[in-house]
Amino acid sequence: MVMIIGLEGSANKIGVGIVQEGKVLSNPRCTYVTPPGQGFIPHDTAKHHQAHVLEVLHMALAEADVTPQQIDAIAYTKGPGMAAPLISVAVVARTIAQLWNKPIVAVNHCIGHIEMGRLITGAENPTVLYVSGGNTQIIAYLERKYRIFGETIDLAVGNCLDRFARILMLSNDPSPGYNIEQMAKKGRKFLPLPYCVKGMDVSFSGILSYLEERADKLLKTGQYTKADLCFSLQETVFAMLVETTERAMAHCGSQEVLICGGVGCNLRLQQMMGKMCEERDAKLYTTDESFCIDNGAMIAQAGYLMYNSGIRTPLVDTWITQRFRTDDVQVTWRD
Repeated sequence: MVMIIGLEGSANKIGVGIVQEGKVLSNPRCTYVTPPGQGFIPHDTAKHHQAHVLEVLHMALAEADVTPQQIDAIAYTKGPGMAAPLISVAVVARTIAQLWNKPIVAVNHCIGHIEMGRLITGAENPTVLYVSGGNTQIIAYLERKYRIFGETIDLAVGNCLDRFARILMLSNDPSPGYNIEQMAKKGRKFLPLPYCVKGMDVSFSGILSYLEERADKLLKTGQYTKADLCFSLQETVFAMLVETTERAMAHCGSQEVLICGGVGCNLRLQQMMGKMCEERDAKLYTTDESFCIDNGAMIAQAGYLMYNSGIRTPLVDTWITQRFRTDDVQVTWRD
């Protein structure tokens, strides 16, 4: 049975996962957490990955109780993502591939999220809402490509949430988006915010600018609490995502929705999407933080599907790219 090890490090998490024939054998990861009010700088994030990648690699092998000799191929994230962290992980992937004499498979990060979601949930051919700190896309599969029906034209939704968490000086542990979600549960007063849906695309930069300009005054005057602002932001941006996802479903005649990516862990987003699906007699598929958040197993799973369809990446082509669109990938493993 084919066994693939996957290495992921496109953002602030370094993860190594091992998958064998659709079964996740191990999936440890380590997160780079910065102080409140700060994001993660690529150079510092890369240093974090370099310091922890071998530890996480050993953990993955130990948890799966396998040796390098049992591994059939090495999968790694080619992109998209931040250059310095991506390079750090690609170097490790190339190194162990040569040390262990194994082939390499270069994986698109977004495809990894989709294929892990399909594996864990059993969704057959869903309309996909892919939402994370770096990406926001509405996707459907057609003719050997994951087609992007709509996307953000500026910020990713996760980046919008993260940057607003910095304005409020919320903790980055375990993640700013999680802490916004928890605070939003206490919100009671809704602040009307710009609602920016442009056809099938969405825009979050104006919403963030609107809050950046007004948050301090609104809080100091007591008109709104931090919880109210978190609640208002979530309700607005999630409504935009539900609207565009529903439109894509109608266009495709789809009765399934799969939410993947780190923001997909948000229970309020799941609740709002679930209500829309219920009204359309459709089914919603979600995963928990083990697989929504960036992890090595999702790269291993996508690598497994690619490897089984005959794809190998020559060593000379094992570079990285910050811009690697979902619809650039030829999906050879699906009909």
